[in-house]
Amino acid sequence: MAEIIQKDATWAFDGDALRLTPGRDRNVSVLRRTLGELAVPLAALAAVSFEQGRRSGRLRLRLRDGADPLLHATGGRLAETHDPYQLTVEPDRYGVAEYFTDQVRDALLLEQVPGTPVTGYLLPGPQLPLSVSAGDGTAGFDGERVRLEWNWKAEDVKAAAGPRTLALADILAVEWQPSAGLENGHLRFRVRGAPATARAKYDPNAVELWGFKRDPLMALVAAAVQARLPHPSAAVPEVPRVAEEPGADHDALLRRLRELGELRREGVLTDEEFAMAKQAVLKRM
Repeated sequence: MAEIIQKDATWAFDGDALRLTPGRDRNVSVLRRTLGELAVPLAALAAVSFEQGRRSGRLRLRLRDGADPLLHATGGRLAETHDPYQLTVEPDRYGVAEYFTDQVRDALLLEQVPGTPVTGYLLPGPQLPLSVSAGDGTAGFDGERVRLEWNWKAEDVKAAAGPRTLALADILAVEWQPSAGLENGHLRFRVRGAPATARAKYDPNAVELWGFKRDPLMALVAAAVQARLPHPSAAVPEVPRVAEEPGADHDALLRRLRELGELRREGVLTDEEFAMAKQAVLKRM
């Protein structure tokens, strides 16, 4: 077993999974403390790296695309201080960090873990139930429903509408955007049958964020909901249809097969999607 203990966190690897336990130092971000210990299966990992610096080093994990709902929900917008997959390493632990990196890399090679995207989440997302107060409201999620409640800072249109309860079945997508400069952030739910308002401050399905300390916690709500929505890989790209003219069905279907082959070579269709679409065309021939 390989282990490295630092102020930010303790990382341990037993050959099958990495356990990332946030430290108790007061400088550890509120998001990492609230998220708690993460168990990352080796199959979810794409790479590990260690970079030395003059004052400190950085140990990083790169997960396979689609493995973690938190990374998908935040879309690479988490600040380094909130990223649970980065660890600050003190100079006197550089040797330990290098050993840790080698152990994980050897395991990836031994198990032949591919760095390709996955077709289902390999991490469960934040624990439930979850409730976060930040910006102009409170967002809670129990696994089946999202509850939005407004505070005194919310715009009149939200206050007049009152609390919102959104069934998971009605949520099409979730967005988390941190504040940046003069631009406010938001946690927004795209709901079936409800057009999205341009600005989160007026959208009854969005919490507006102003860049305060607890704002990053809304990313946990986004991740918890994302973990229970269909995986991004479930969305099959729409294949352009070939117009079928009388007397030209056979030629049209042959063109369709060529198009499907091109889409597979370009990476638009997976092998499984290509096989299903090809079979459908062959049946019609």
